Amino acid sequence: MNHPDQYQIEFIGLNSGTHLFEFQIGDKFFEQVQDTEITGGQVRVKVTMVKEERMMDLHLEINGMVRVACDRCNEMIDADVNGNERLIIKLGDRYFEESEDVQVIPDTAHQFDLSPFLYEYIHLLLPIRRVHAEDKDGKSQCNPMVMKKLKELSEQHTQDPRWEALKQLKKNR
Repeated sequence: MNHPDQYQIEFIGLNSGTHLFEFQIGDKFFEQVQDTEITGGQVRVKVTMVKEERMMDLHLEINGMVRVACDRCNEMIDADVNGNERLIIKLGDRYFEESEDVQVIPDTAHQFDLSPFLYEYIHLLLPIRRVHAEDKDGKSQCNPMVMKKLKELSEQHTQDPRWEALKQLKKNR
């Protein structure tokens, strides 16, 4: 990811204690990520950082919506992303990941880039199933042409005759 400094937390010079940061993530953020299913969105991230001498404990509150393809008709839909995450940053001798929630950065660092973590957290908050909502009559809002074609294809499906032979073997037990 190649994001400007807007997703950096500059911690050098901050006193120990609690510090608040807020980030607005828009379409440009997602456009810079290659091979992503998120095409855009508007997400607000509030970060509460508790700074200690050699560690920072970040609590992230993520709220917003992103645009993704519908699993059924492949048209774009808005999906809500809401959740809380935690990230611990420790100062050490080099960059490495101690665990999925703990990052170690060199003592010489003066800022920390949150952008890859923001993208990962947003992506993990996506709903498992992404389909258009139903209208007030319970009818899908998916593309009607695609729905028609899906129905045609499902009606044309004939079962493989080998399955029938296997079912007969099971019945004869």
